[in-house]
Amino acid sequence: MPEGHSVHRLARRFDQLFVGRQVSASSPQGRFAGGATLIDGRWMTRAIAVGKHMFLEFDNDLWLHVHLGLYGAWDFAGDIHAEALSSPSGEETVVGEHEDSLSSIGAPRRARLRVSEDETLTGDSENFPAAPVGAVRVRLLTHSTVADLRGPTACDVLRAEEVQAKIDTLGPDPILDSGRKAENRFVASVMKRATPIGLLLMDQSVVAGIGNVYRAEILFRARLNPYTRGRDLDEKTVRALWKDWAKLLKIGVDTGQMLTRDNLGPNPARGPMARRANRHWVYHREGLPCRVCDFPIVMDVMGARKLYWCPQDQV
Repeated sequence: MPEGHSVHRLARRFDQLFVGRQVSASSPQGRFAGGATLIDGRWMTRAIAVGKHMFLEFDNDLWLHVHLGLYGAWDFAGDIHAEALSSPSGEETVVGEHEDSLSSIGAPRRARLRVSEDETLTGDSENFPAAPVGAVRVRLLTHSTVADLRGPTACDVLRAEEVQAKIDTLGPDPILDSGRKAENRFVASVMKRATPIGLLLMDQSVVAGIGNVYRAEILFRARLNPYTRGRDLDEKTVRALWKDWAKLLKIGVDTGQMLTRDNLGPNPARGPMARRANRHWVYHREGLPCRVCDFPIVMDVMGARKLYWCPQDQV
């Protein structure tokens, strides 16, 4: 499932390519025909992300709300800026202010870009707009750019008060609010509960945007046992979790990748992090030696999701 950094990058892409433009909306698949009619021909005025939810505002005070879930993804085509490319060798290339990449050219391209867990170039489009491919729930089209949505968990048109009601159910998001008030809210939510911290970090009402990868990595970075109850943690530890999430989320938004290991040199795109397998401490490393102590990484199931952790370091 795309985690918070991907959804923030997605909102930024809509802000760059669609906000301030008139948008034609349709539902090639037909399942969202009624909702598409409500926003068809309107001007997009704002794009925001809160955790894993994205909200696109139109000039008739209606919002398109999308949660990608496990299978959802947006495809872009037309005049777009490619922010992530595959290298000639096929290896993924990370980009952003922390990396040096040939793709960071800033020039408009005729391209097709898929935004899901990560962002990679998938091919060129000769005719614009091309006919929809597959089960496209929503197509948003300007004079120069098209975005196709497939397979979302949630896709609906909301009024402003309904958007606020949805946001009110979510925990704090450090991209939107990095201040003390948001941090205090997170700390209070964690420390009053008997729920294991490994579940609390995935609870979107406690903190918005953390998914399976960031959960495992944040807990390892804190050397924290995922089964420790929230109310058994000291305040300093919980505040450190918030600060580390804010740090990792910003890096993810900047680079488009979940980079959770530190001190890998000034150019990780050409160093240890050039391959996804090297970017994490414990995630997806079941049975492999811990990068710190060599003890085999364990995979448990917590909250119906796979949890990777080191029983020796995270005691």
